Amino acid sequence: MGGSLPDGGWVRSSRSGSGGDNCVEVRLGRELVGVRDSKNRHGGALLVGSARWRVFVSGVRAGRFDLAE
Repeated sequence: MGGSLPDGGWVRSSRSGSGGDNCVEVRLGRELVGVRDSKNRHGGALLVGSARWRVFVSGVRAGRFDLAE
């Protein structure tokens, strides 16, 4: 998906811990959501449509992506 997002407004999950070595940052936009590696902020971002992002987050909350133990 084409497009870009401004540099400001990126957030990291509160569950990522204080080290921040293994996490992603997310920037919510009106039409696009950006996801990037916190260790490589200038390496680009994955851009997804906001509606698709909401579907993904709903699936995460419902446990649809949990790994079997």
